[in-house]
Amino acid sequence: MSVGVPELQKLADSVVEQAKPGEQVEAYVSRGGETSVRVYEGELEHFVSAQSEGVGIRIIKDGRTGFAYAGTLEPSAIAEVLAEARDNIQFGTVDQWAGLAESDGVAQIPQKFWDDELANYPTDKKIEITKELEKLTLAADSRVRAEQSNYEDGWAETAVSTTTGIRESGRGNSCYVSVATLADDGDEAQTGFGFSVGDSPKEFDLKKAAREAADRATRLLGATKPASKSVTIVLDPYVTSQFVSILSSALNGENLAKGRSLFADRLNEQVADQRFTLVDDPTNPLAYTATDIDGEGLAARRNILIENGVLKKFVHSSYSARRMNTKSTGNATRGGFSGGPGVGCLAMQVQPGSKTQAELIATIDDGVLIQDVAGMHSGVNTISGDFSTGASGIVIKNGTLGAPIREFTIASTLQKMLLNIIDLGNDIDWLPMRAVGLSLVITDVMMSGS
Repeated sequence: MSVGVPELQKLADSVVEQAKPGEQVEAYVSRGGETSVRVYEGELEHFVSAQSEGVGIRIIKDGRTGFAYAGTLEPSAIAEVLAEARDNIQFGTVDQWAGLAESDGVAQIPQKFWDDELANYPTDKKIEITKELEKLTLAADSRVRAEQSNYEDGWAETAVSTTTGIRESGRGNSCYVSVATLADDGDEAQTGFGFSVGDSPKEFDLKKAAREAADRATRLLGATKPASKSVTIVLDPYVTSQFVSILSSALNGENLAKGRSLFADRLNEQVADQRFTLVDDPTNPLAYTATDIDGEGLAARRNILIENGVLKKFVHSSYSARRMNTKSTGNATRGGFSGGPGVGCLAMQVQPGSKTQAELIATIDDGVLIQDVAGMHSGVNTISGDFSTGASGIVIKNGTLGAPIREFTIASTLQKMLLNIIDLGNDIDWLPMRAVGLSLVITDVMMSGS
């Protein structure tokens, strides 16, 4: 048990103490805030500083669940939410797997989630950083225009208490900057972007973010539509992050229970090339979405999902675990006080290879560096595995980068793509997303252009 925010923990505990016989009660209390800065042409275009707080109460009795929430922590409102959650039980349907999480004895891994420097960072300096990022981006290439330069940060404090013995509270904050670009050579325009994340603004690499944003836009100038053929593709780290995120749905225990996963009935089978190892590790402090507890208050943990190409594990909340007659993997997710827990991967990471992206490209005779994709989440079916998405990138010929191409699709199946992985990069990119990025090489992908 850890109690990092005593005030909120006391509120959550006070709700649970009012449980009646036969009730399982969970109180989830949170408060937080965010700052959003946007600069355009050296001037502050958008600034938002907002805070919120609230409580969500879940009561389970005789297999029925009642839930209610309020966007305030006033004692009178909390009392009303408790009463409403009780009333809502009568409208719930009986669910044999309904229940709260119970402590499983897995110890938390201490991590640093709160940075005092970020918490006390002056607003004017946040604006200065955003302006500096825009300035560096414009200086990177005369053809580049900064569409918007952004600074984002947020903080949150949460507490959860249950009649099953869970009492956890804590706080954390995070920040990142991003810049969107437009490159114009007089004949056409192409877009790009760049990111930098850190525990505090002092860790930002503004030059790297600016350079990447300029490069992404300028390298696609003059792009043409390619001929259709089967090629080897190299996924840029940002694209790999999106690709890996899609796998989260197929590895979700709730989807598995509903028969909505392409990996159903394939546990301990070879589902990817042996070079591919995928873990979900929210205990890695480098992950932007690192955490010490999941959405139900259980200790977060490192779960090996695919090891040397073999499917080892699905992720579970306590609910999906009961449905599948297994144990929670500490993967309950929660969007906040206004909803109950779901299940999903928390911080996915592919184990890196040993080569730089340039070294990977040097081994390919005929291929494409996929720099950007469009509509990946809508173009991929994680039940059948069908994969088709729009893309843009750069031709690889005899180990070197050539002409830019766009307006084509890449198509295959997730099953085939995982088995056709032939190399991985060492260029790990920690993005403000739930999956890390690195270069990934996949053979025999259909490119459909002209």
